[in-house]
Amino acid sequence: MAKAGDKSGSRGKKSLKRKATAEEPQEAAAAEDGAPESGVQLPKAAAFPPGFSISEIKNKQRRHLMFTRWKQQQRKEKLAIKKKLKKEREALGDKAPPKPIPKTIDNQRVYDETVVDPNDEEVAYDEATDEFASYFNRQTSPKILITTSDRPHGRTVRLCEQLSTVIPNSHVYYRRGLALKKIIPQCISRDFTDLIVINEDRKTPNGLILSHLPNGPTAHFKMSSVRLRKEIKRRGKDPTEHIPEIILNNFTTRLGHSVGRMFASLFPHNPQFIGRQVATFHNQRDYIFFRFHRYIFKSEKKVGIQELGPRFTLKLRSLQKGAFDSKYGEYEWVHKPREMDTSRRKFHL
Repeated sequence: MAKAGDKSGSRGKKSLKRKATAEEPQEAAAAEDGAPESGVQLPKAAAFPPGFSISEIKNKQRRHLMFTRWKQQQRKEKLAIKKKLKKEREALGDKAPPKPIPKTIDNQRVYDETVVDPNDEEVAYDEATDEFASYFNRQTSPKILITTSDRPHGRTVRLCEQLSTVIPNSHVYYRRGLALKKIIPQCISRDFTDLIVINEDRKTPNGLILSHLPNGPTAHFKMSSVRLRKEIKRRGKDPTEHIPEIILNNFTTRLGHSVGRMFASLFPHNPQFIGRQVATFHNQRDYIFFRFHRYIFKSEKKVGIQELGPRFTLKLRSLQKGAFDSKYGEYEWVHKPREMDTSRRKFHL
């Protein structure tokens, strides 16, 4: 019987030891915070030594606590440096040196040989003889056909209908099971200059095909972040029938110029400024953001903008010569992620 009692006593001691070891990290954390339950404030922890590595701490709670302390210390040092620089600039006044330009992924872009020089004669000749020359010479006026993939759902249909109010002289037709190879000859015979096809997956639009008729080129985009008019907060009233302005930003390379000219050829010349509407294609890091706004003149000097919708983001997947041909088409450019996305600072548009 005595032996059994000794065993139970030893088990009790072990359990007490386990409780004590489990409570040690919590007590250590409370001691580090400097505000334990007794109300006695302990001295603050000293600065971290230069060779200190938080990853070597095995206790998870302790490691998390020390990491938050380290982040707080980094923020304090950064704020102190900012305040010091601000005081120096105020003391120097007009003699203060200019502020340094912050480093971003955009301004640290890898040099690309295909960046277009506006005074390049070769580029000017190519643009004067390419597939869009008739549009920019004002020999043709755009006429757009907008369609969808087979059996579209409500969200895709509404996006097509809203796009037709943004792009003048555009018409929405439903596929009804027709292949694109049969649709393209019908479009050419009816004097359509461009074909837009919106694809979907799981009831949401996820792709856009833009084909310039009759001789191409054809661009395939991945579509994301689609927002219809009802989903945009503080949106304005529905757009009017006035021809909008078009803004193309940051299409700097030869490939970017081709894509930008494709978007420009969707809209007629001579925008009607009385409508105060503007369509924007903004390229940033190879993502093309589409927005549709209206100017609001608050006074003679202040001007605001009001988003009308829809909005979406495009990412170029391929550029094909000629009209759409998935089997025998010749591709000018194809996005290959493993080969092309080796650097975050390299862009193609």
